[in-house]
Amino acid sequence: MVDKVKSVGDILDRIDDIARSEEKVCLGRMVEALGNRSYGPFLLIPALIDVTPVGSIPGLPTLLGAVIVLVSAQILFGRKHLWLPGFLSRRGLSAEKACKATHKLRGVARFLDRWFHGRYPRLTQGMFVKLAAACCIILALTVPPLELLPFATTAPMAAIAAFGLALLVRDGLLMIIALLLAAAAFALGVGLLGSAGNSK
Repeated sequence: MVDKVKSVGDILDRIDDIARSEEKVCLGRMVEALGNRSYGPFLLIPALIDVTPVGSIPGLPTLLGAVIVLVSAQILFGRKHLWLPGFLSRRGLSAEKACKATHKLRGVARFLDRWFHGRYPRLTQGMFVKLAAACCIILALTVPPLELLPFATTAPMAAIAAFGLALLVRDGLLMIIALLLAAAAFALGVGLLGSAGNSK
């Protein structure tokens, strides 16, 4: 039985464990390692990967966005266990790239684990969870067109990461911050896409 993941550091430790024992860190193995009842990590980790240098790989932000949509939809409809189709379960990063990503994220993880935990936990339950899932779907759907613009996916992915962390550590204050970030990221994304369209 998988021990419950309680922090960002725990998530990175699990990914490093997979990378040390296998040549590729697949999404399916991450589900096994992190526990298929825990949705927060599967919103948080794809979003954090996007904001590392690894996220600059062409097509990767769109793949990460697809994972986020799938996970968020299962939250929205109340599914108790995370499910991924085979073609997504088999996708992943090489062990080397996964280790590079986790190394880049260690400092961020220490900061997040230190400052965000357990405030106003009621705001991370019930309807607030479904609201977060709906926001993540909307934000993730902006990623494919934004991928065409340099660094433009960072804003929606940062908001999605905030939702994932809020659900992971049951921090209601962070949930409020995530909602504000989501509104700002959506407005920024619409503005960037509008400007790109007008410049053509």
